[in-house]
Amino acid sequence: MSHLLTLLTDFGLQDSYVAAMKGVIYSICPEATLVDLCHAIPPQDVAAGRWQLLQAVPYFPAGTVHLAVVDPGVGSDRRAVVIETAIGLLVGPDNGLWSGLLSRFPAQRAVNLTNTNYWRSPQPDPTFHGRDIFAPVAAHLLNGVPLTELGPLIEPASLQTLGESQPQRSPQGWQGQIQAIDRFGNLITTLPAELGQAAAGLTLGDRWLPIARTYSEVAVGDLLVLAGSHGYLEIAQRNGSAQQALGAEMGAVVQLVCRRAP
Repeated sequence: MSHLLTLLTDFGLQDSYVAAMKGVIYSICPEATLVDLCHAIPPQDVAAGRWQLLQAVPYFPAGTVHLAVVDPGVGSDRRAVVIETAIGLLVGPDNGLWSGLLSRFPAQRAVNLTNTNYWRSPQPDPTFHGRDIFAPVAAHLLNGVPLTELGPLIEPASLQTLGESQPQRSPQGWQGQIQAIDRFGNLITTLPAELGQAAAGLTLGDRWLPIARTYSEVAVGDLLVLAGSHGYLEIAQRNGSAQQALGAEMGAVVQLVCRRAP
């Protein structure tokens, strides 16, 4: 049984919320190996959590337990779930947080976490299910507790999903959106990287942005479009922030122009 557990939250590092969860986990499974994926998800931003999980979880060994808490519906009637997939067990709220991963690694089984024997307390704090439900459940999974002991099976098709924008054909080529912005200010689009192979460039508003393979192909301060390590085209500025340079935000529309110059 693997004792590897990853953690992702929107709790930040200023407060002791993450530490409290880790304390609960170690109290139940002292052999746990904890890996922090990210705790800087913007507060209540489920879509940002979905993106970061998709970027990290697939690189962990099969059988890893993944615990994620971005939970604006905490204390409500939203379900708390464990989802079994080919790449591991996913523990957290049923609010679309896992939908990016599940689009690539479909749920095999899922349970609703109703068995209070595996909670920290049968009366969890209505504002901190991360500590009182999700952390202890994840630790019990590391100890080998069977999935079906945690609650009743639920239909995987009933799991909540987030709407994910797909590229659309356009007269010029392909239309997409900005789906994520990283700490470098790179604007990550919904356009798969392979579409760039037949493209002359990309437009964002009235700006024309050339396709390049590496940052070094343009001068310092210049903007470019290149294939990111995540598999999507991204807008970048060499040694700078494309977000600041362009004033772009999440959801901004981009146009990939294929096989001809502007």
